[in-house]
Amino acid sequence: MLNPPASGIYLACGSTDLRKSIDGLAALVQEGFHLDPCSSSWFVFCNRQRDKLKILHWEHNGFWVYYRRLEKGTFAWPDQAATLVMPIAARQLRWLLDGLSLTQTRAHPALEARAVL
Repeated sequence: MLNPPASGIYLACGSTDLRKSIDGLAALVQEGFHLDPCSSSWFVFCNRQRDKLKILHWEHNGFWVYYRRLEKGTFAWPDQAATLVMPIAARQLRWLLDGLSLTQTRAHPALEARAVL
């Protein structure tokens, strides 16, 4: 499993043409989302059929692109609403990659441990 960053994960709502290369995706992040593609954040894109996605992120001196293709099924991807980009938590990314909705109502709630019992 990928190790998501602490700095942020951003979904490109709606569909993206995944024929775009690193430069095309980075330009979309910078010009369309007004975010810095060279930050340590992850930017996640999905195709129209919702069976493929790409994750773009910068590390030290270059970009990484992760590519995932489902052989069966689709991702529960958010439609493009009023916003083009949606910040999500690492937990939500794991749900999405597992084929679940971003708004799980049956998952265990996140807790912050304060002491060992």
